[in-house]
Amino acid sequence: MSDPIDPVPLSALQHYLYCPRQCALIHVERVWAEDFATAQGRVLHEKAHSGLGESRPGVRIARGLPVASEKHGLNGVCDVVEIHKEGRIVPVEYKRGKPKAHRADEVQICGQALCLESTFALEEGSIREGFLFYGKQQRRTTVLFDQELRQLTLSVANQVRTMKQQQETPPAEYSRKLCDPCSLKFLCQPKALRFRRGTAAWFSRQLNSILEASP
Repeated sequence: MSDPIDPVPLSALQHYLYCPRQCALIHVERVWAEDFATAQGRVLHEKAHSGLGESRPGVRIARGLPVASEKHGLNGVCDVVEIHKEGRIVPVEYKRGKPKAHRADEVQICGQALCLESTFALEEGSIREGFLFYGKQQRRTTVLFDQELRQLTLSVANQVRTMKQQQETPPAEYSRKLCDPCSLKFLCQPKALRFRRGTAAWFSRQLNSILEASP
């Protein structure tokens, strides 16, 4: 029997694809800071998880469902899972914002699909789609779990696993679009690190000029 794969939290997939340094700060260094946006997101998830499962005509709804895939080394909790009468299983992930240009949210819910296929002993590829519910828009966005997205999800999981095993945090690279909204920006200090690197480079150039000018 092969050794079990080190498990990667489903949330880490989203964190890594958004920013590898953010992922390392949370999942390697174990630091966290909450701001208004993350507090809103937490409340939204708590609301999605709250209450018992329920049944509607033709569908049973499970909330806060723990899932895992030993094969792929993934685990986490699904906000909502719809279990339809004909056997179709559909994960629904709640997000506070709106659809994004990157695929971080899609990868996270695709990881849920992989775990659900293992949890319910389904053939891989049998869960074909899920939904991202964005709070700002108050509507669902369909995510198709095609082969490209599945491969991307497993690739990101392997990168997160390697990062955790090596216990390394990537250096900061400031991006206004990614860093300014991040709740960890005061712990990460991407602007300060960029300034220190720039200062060090300036001193290095000055020293090299002095050495080159010396007889």
